[in-house]
Amino acid sequence: MVDEVTKKTLAQIPLLKTKAGPRDGEQCIQRLKEEYQSLIQYVKNNKDADNDWFRLESNKEGTRWFGKCWYIYELIKYEFEVDFDMPITYPTTAPEIALPELDGKTAKMYRGGKICLTDHFKPLWARNVPKFGIAHAMALGLGPWLAVEIPDLIARGVVIPKDAGAGDKS
Repeated sequence: MVDEVTKKTLAQIPLLKTKAGPRDGEQCIQRLKEEYQSLIQYVKNNKDADNDWFRLESNKEGTRWFGKCWYIYELIKYEFEVDFDMPITYPTTAPEIALPELDGKTAKMYRGGKICLTDHFKPLWARNVPKFGIAHAMALGLGPWLAVEIPDLIARGVVIPKDAGAGDKS
């Protein structure tokens, strides 16, 4: 079940209409416009709620996304590179979000630093094709993953703040 805060967050993220992926020509351009509109609104909502936690941009075609995400824990900021490629079957298939610098540091991650979203997020995505987009993947995928995994990685000494000098421990 989805809690009330998550429901409220989702209600404020615009849903997408165009079911088009990287192979779909002009429709893909329309989908990319919808993706950006949804992301812009989600980032604005986060800023308004003093919950700004990521930046994303894409290549011109919208097939490769990259940026940074961060997690504040005990008033210390932990920042990570984030990237993903749009699957050729997008939006039927959700993107696999990666935090490459955390590769191999937690069991809830696949090779290449791809975060594990199989049990909870992917079924939800499948029920909401084509309405969900990248903003939804961030809100329902990466956000909750960071909230669970980063405090554990910090407690185990696997991750330290970047301004502590050495980045994260190997």
